[in-house]
Amino acid sequence: MNTKTSHTQTTTPRPRNLIARLKTVRRTRWIRFGLFSLIYILWIIWLGNYWLLLLFPLFGDIYLTQYIPWGAWKNIKNPILRTIADWVDAIVYALVLVYFIFIFLFQNFQIPTPSLEKSMLVGDYLLVSKVHYGPRIPQTPLHFPLTQHTIPLINTKSYIESVQWPYHRLKGLRDVERNDIVVFNFPTGDTVASLMPNPDYYTLIHYYGREAVHRDKARFGDIIYRPVDRREPYVKRCIGLPGETFEIKDNLVYIDGKALEEPSKLQYNYFVETDGTLITDKTFESWGVSIDDRNYTNNSAQAPYIYARIGISPKANGMYNPVYHMPLTQEALEKAQAAPFVKQVIKEPGEFGGEVFPLDTAYRWTRADFGPLWIPRKGETLQLTAQNYPLYERAIRTYEGNELSLKDGIIYLNGKPATEYTFKMNYYMMLGDNRDNSADSRYWGFVPEDHIIGTPILVFMSLDKDKGWFDGKFRFNRFLRPVKSLVK
Repeated sequence: MNTKTSHTQTTTPRPRNLIARLKTVRRTRWIRFGLFSLIYILWIIWLGNYWLLLLFPLFGDIYLTQYIPWGAWKNIKNPILRTIADWVDAIVYALVLVYFIFIFLFQNFQIPTPSLEKSMLVGDYLLVSKVHYGPRIPQTPLHFPLTQHTIPLINTKSYIESVQWPYHRLKGLRDVERNDIVVFNFPTGDTVASLMPNPDYYTLIHYYGREAVHRDKARFGDIIYRPVDRREPYVKRCIGLPGETFEIKDNLVYIDGKALEEPSKLQYNYFVETDGTLITDKTFESWGVSIDDRNYTNNSAQAPYIYARIGISPKANGMYNPVYHMPLTQEALEKAQAAPFVKQVIKEPGEFGGEVFPLDTAYRWTRADFGPLWIPRKGETLQLTAQNYPLYERAIRTYEGNELSLKDGIIYLNGKPATEYTFKMNYYMMLGDNRDNSADSRYWGFVPEDHIIGTPILVFMSLDKDKGWFDGKFRFNRFLRPVKSLVK
């Protein structure tokens, strides 16, 4: 005969007396509380906010005394509701843990554009360290967790900007160094035309005028403001450091008058004219040119004007040989020049890159010939003049929160005439390794220190957008590779 035994969970009432209650606490809970306390105290010391010690009694109750019935949902008799509560508890715990890891330790990031190729590739998934430079305390605390500026699916703003905390960065392992790959918030991304985020809002204003951009919503969309930490994340190579003088002459970067060694995988744009041969996909692949960069230019309406400018002549019948436009590393350039079907390879002129910072007619800089430009350093004083006003007005006004204007040759700082200014933050110059296809400091100027997020330390996965899932999609040779080994 079968008999059924009923198992019922009985809970022994815990004593109300604190000492007696603590004596009933299992040893494992004491160990967990001890480990948590050590981590929490070290975190408070790192933050420098000792008011958070007032929360210790709350955590003591969670782990030990449990006067508050934190786990009351475990006694729900309905198994479906109890399962749902279990899942909610696990999800909330995981979200809180991931949120704190993202803020203070590490964050994942995907390379979306080719501005750093061939050092960092489109499809590289990065682990970004916030510990190296020190994590920022969130400047916009009221935001939906694990989103940048927009909630997916419902496509609405993920933050409330009415509450803003001042910039504060915890102590990191070191400062930003030259040639670091740096993730930062887009400096001129404070104002965004929702339907045309690129080029940036200020370039749109320069080309079309403020009234046209704000009025034509069908073309430009709504004009949106974003706080510093909610702006689009960018990734570039740090080239210029605070207090240095940055200059580019014929594409070569100079710091304080000394030429820098170029990154090994640096790319420039070239026009490649063949003897009539069409370049095959296999050849492009051997040169390392992605599908998006294999530009056959003969069909362009502007081709005759471009060819005349760079020195490509038509044949006797008035037609042109095949001409391609593509970025090439030095190694790929040598392969192209050595190819028997290539007639000539011509470097793209610097002025083809359009107008650059500071978008002022007094400056005729190009992406290939830029500067000299002094990079502001915290605590250093700049003599203000009408000539250098366009170079530093955004840093002084927008990044450092001052009122600044120029009237009749006189500079007014916070309503008073001024001849000098002392900077409150450090600034940096960031460039892409895909030098002629990178929107970087040559176009929007300095990167303030409060915009810096961190530095990638690991490529944990890499997917090739030009390949199929079963045809080389996974770039296994880049999996779990330290970033430093890829960006020399």
